[in-house]
Amino acid sequence: MKKLALVIAATMAVSACDNRQSDQGAVPQSGSPSAAAQVSYGADDTSAGTVARAATEGSISLSPEGARAFLDDAQARLEKMAEEVSHAGWVASTYINLDSQYTEALAVERYTTLAVELAQEAAKFDNVELDPETRRMLTMLKQGLVLPAPKDPELTAELAQIGSKMQGMYGAGKYCTGEGDKEKCYTLTEMGQVMAKSRDPKLLKELWVGWRKVAPPMKPLYERQVEIANAGAQELGYDNLSVMWRSKYDMPPDAFAADMDAQWSKVKPLYEALHCHVRAKLNEHYGDGVAPAQGKIPAHLLGNMWAQEWGNIYDIVKDDDMQAPYDLTELVVKSGMSEKDMVKVGEKFFTSLGFKPLPETFWERSQFTQPRDRDVVCHASAWNLDGKDDIRIKMCINKTGEDLITIHHELGHNFYQRIYNTQPFLYKEGANDGFHEAVGDTVALSITPKYLKQIGLMDEIPGEDKDLGYLMQQALDKIAFLPFGLLVDKWRWQVFNGEVKPGDYNKAWWKLREDYQGIQAPVQRSEANFDPGAKYHIPGNTPYARYFLARIQQFQFHRALCDAAGETGPLHRCSIFKNDAAGKKLRNMLAMGASKPWPDAMEALTGQRELDAAAIVDYFQPLMVYLQEQNKDRQCGW
Repeated sequence: MKKLALVIAATMAVSACDNRQSDQGAVPQSGSPSAAAQVSYGADDTSAGTVARAATEGSISLSPEGARAFLDDAQARLEKMAEEVSHAGWVASTYINLDSQYTEALAVERYTTLAVELAQEAAKFDNVELDPETRRMLTMLKQGLVLPAPKDPELTAELAQIGSKMQGMYGAGKYCTGEGDKEKCYTLTEMGQVMAKSRDPKLLKELWVGWRKVAPPMKPLYERQVEIANAGAQELGYDNLSVMWRSKYDMPPDAFAADMDAQWSKVKPLYEALHCHVRAKLNEHYGDGVAPAQGKIPAHLLGNMWAQEWGNIYDIVKDDDMQAPYDLTELVVKSGMSEKDMVKVGEKFFTSLGFKPLPETFWERSQFTQPRDRDVVCHASAWNLDGKDDIRIKMCINKTGEDLITIHHELGHNFYQRIYNTQPFLYKEGANDGFHEAVGDTVALSITPKYLKQIGLMDEIPGEDKDLGYLMQQALDKIAFLPFGLLVDKWRWQVFNGEVKPGDYNKAWWKLREDYQGIQAPVQRSEANFDPGAKYHIPGNTPYARYFLARIQQFQFHRALCDAAGETGPLHRCSIFKNDAAGKKLRNMLAMGASKPWPDAMEALTGQRELDAAAIVDYFQPLMVYLQEQNKDRQCGW
C-alpha cells in the first residue's frame, strides 16, 4: 500500500496485503500498498514550476508538444518532492512524536500543493488532441492524489494536518485497564495476539470494545477531511471523491464498481458456505449464549480485531479428523531462524526467479523488529524512498508463520518497485493498485509443502489426504476476507458522494458489515462510536478496493505462473520457486509498471484481459464440496 495521500509518488510505501493482524502496530500505513507516501520539505520549488507557470500564462502552447514538455517538467519536480515526502514519512512512522508528525505534515502539504497545481494544469490539455500515451499520463497526473486539496493553501495545510493527526492517534492508540500500580495497557499488536489465541469470550469482547475507544475523537476530523478533499476533487473536474477514486482503473467509474460486484457474485456462494460452517463450529464451541446457531456471527469471536480474516480460529473450525499438513509457526520456531533470517528466506524466493538480490542498504535501513525505546508503526509496509534502489520494509516481525508469509508479500512490493524503477515517474507504480498487492500474495501462494521442503523447513511433503485442512486454513483467510475487502470502500464511496451523512457513519458501516459479512457487533453501537476509524486504512486514507482486487488477481496470476512452470497438479500444491519460465513471465509483466492499461499487463501474464474470479473458485473447489456436505442439514444464511 502506499502511505498517506499520494498514489502517484514512486517513492511511497506499500503496505501489507492487509493480511490477518496486519494493522497491528503503532501508527499508520496507507495508500499504495500501503498508503504511506511521504514528502519532506526542503525542495526549493513550492509551485508547479516554470513550465506549469508558462502554461498558465499562455507562453506554452496547448499543443501536443506543450503537453509533453509540461509532463517532463512535472515528473521531474514530483519525483524530487516525492523523495522528500518519503523520508519524512519514514521518520514519522519509525519515530512517532510531535516533531516527526509536524515534519511529515509540512512535507505532505508541500507535495499536495504541487500535485494539485500540476493536476489543474494538466486539465488544461483536456481538449487538446494527443497521442494515447500522453493522454494517459495527463490523466494519471490528475488522478494522482488520494486526497486532493483545493487551491486554497490554508485548506491544503489543514488537510495535511488532519491526516497526520489521525494517523498519530491510531498509531499511539492503546487500551488500558485498572488504575495505579494495577494499570495494564495493551498495544494493538498485543491485543491482536490475544484476539488470535484467546477463547475467553468475555476478554475478547473487552478488547474488541477497548480498541474502538481510539476512534471517536477522529470522527470530526474525518468529517472535515472528507469535506476538504471533496472540494479538491471537484476542482479537478470530478463530481466527488467517490467518482475520482473509482476512475483510476482504466474504465468508467460505475463500470468498475459493477465489475467488483460481479466478481463478488462469483465467490459469494463459497463465502456463504464457509460462513455457515464456521458459525456452526463456533456454536458447538461456545454455546447458544455466546455464538448463536443461526443469524449473524458476533465479530469478536473470529480471531481478528476486525473479523476480516478468520485463520486464527482454525482450531475451532476444523473437524477432529481434519489435520493441517503442517504448523508453519512451529516450523519457523523450530528452525531457530532470526527475524532477519526470515527476510533472507523471502529474498531467496525472488532471486530463485531471476530477480537481483536486495541492495545492501535494504538490510541497513529497514525496520525488522519493534524498538524498545519508542513508538513506531508496526503495520507491515514496503517502501521505495528514492524511486530507484533505496527500498526497505518496515515491520515488527514476530517468529510466526503469519509473519513469514507477510515478509514474502512485502518483498513482492519491493521487487516490483525495483524492477520498474527505469520507467518514467508516473509509471513507477503497479498496473493498478490491486496488482501491487496481488504480486506479493501470488508469491505467498507458493509457500506450499513442496517449497518448505526445498528450503529445509520440512523433511517430507504431506500426502494429499491433508490437503483439505490446508484449504480450510487458506479459505479462512482468503475467502473470509473478500466481503470485508469490498465493503470498506463501499462505505467510503457512500460517504464521499453524500449518500451517507456524518450522523449515520456508524449505522452505515454496520449495515454493510452485516449485509456482506453476516457478522454483528458484540455490543450495541451508536453514532457516539466511529468504528470505521478503528481500522487503519480509514484514518490512514488507504483506498481498500485494491485488497479485494488482489484477492481475485493473485489466483489468476498463480494459475498462469503454474501453467508457465509446467505444473499439472492441483493449484494449491503448486510452487514456482526456482522456476525460470515462471520467473521470466513474472519479471516481464512487473517491469511494465503502469506504462500500459492494466488489462494489457493482465494479458501479458495470464492471457486474459479481464478480472476473473474463476481461478479462486477452482482453487477451493475441493473445499466447497466438503462444505456443501457439512452444511446439508444446517440453515445457512443470515
